[in-house]
Amino acid sequence: MDMIAVNDFAKRHVKKSSYSYFDGTWKELEDLVYKNFSKAEKGYRDGVILIPVPEDRFYTSMCRISKDSIFKTLYEPRQEGEEPVLKTVLINGEKTPAKYVNIVLYRHDVLAENNENSTDAEWEIISINASLVENEPMHPMTMARNMLEKKGGTKAEYTGEQFAEALWFWKDYLMVEES
Repeated sequence: MDMIAVNDFAKRHVKKSSYSYFDGTWKELEDLVYKNFSKAEKGYRDGVILIPVPEDRFYTSMCRISKDSIFKTLYEPRQEGEEPVLKTVLINGEKTPAKYVNIVLYRHDVLAENNENSTDAEWEIISINASLVENEPMHPMTMARNMLEKKGGTKAEYTGEQFAEALWFWKDYLMVEES
């Protein structure tokens, strides 16, 4: 059994998406995470960890909203089988080099709870969280999906204060959608 592998869900993190991305191969990403595994930090629940990695070759989709921002709102699921949600993106921004990067890993048994593992590895890379700010809060819609155990969510509990902080932070930022 491999220790670390990229989950299919994480493979949406490419340049031509509204997500952060790594300018390298999936194998290079796995190797980078393995090299930094000893720096693991506890995630939002047992079986979820964050691996801080150097920001070289990572790009964030996060942009601060301004009066000149042009938006596009979609109503779509993140992946097949999930409920659609409203998603607003910037169409006149560009991805920029990240200042902080955490790679989110889920343990095999946590992914197996909802049959969301795509490898037999002990840990799977789920997300590339590349940001302009340290300790970027989780997006409120992701928090709601998790807390309500909606399809694609992983059971978690959050406080009202955590939701309020996430909403307050994300009022100033959107993700860029590059075409």
